[in-house]
Amino acid sequence: MDWFIDCITKNYVNFSGRARRKEYWMYTLFNCIICFVVMLLDGALGLNYILSLIYLLGILLPSLAVTVRRLHDTGKSGWWLLLQFVPFGSLILFIFCLIDSTPGTNQYGENPKGF
Repeated sequence: MDWFIDCITKNYVNFSGRARRKEYWMYTLFNCIICFVVMLLDGALGLNYILSLIYLLGILLPSLAVTVRRLHDTGKSGWWLLLQFVPFGSLILFIFCLIDSTPGTNQYGENPKGF
């Protein structure tokens, strides 16, 4: 949960630097869990997904920021995020988020693993 909270509080719109795999995937895991709970609340209260929309709008910038930082960790520019708008681009982004970070320092900063 600390990874999720750090992305929301410390790195809300931080698009610079690097995010290791653990930070990205723990953020994604807790985001999915919270999204599921919010959707259940919407359904139980009959709010027609109003709470879900508010949550998704609030989480949009931190999600983009952590994904860009994850791409930076693999040595790719954040502009690769636009790949999700082409067919099968989301699959390629998924693979980019799975691969290990570039060792040592790259153009986006120090390796967060701290080799």
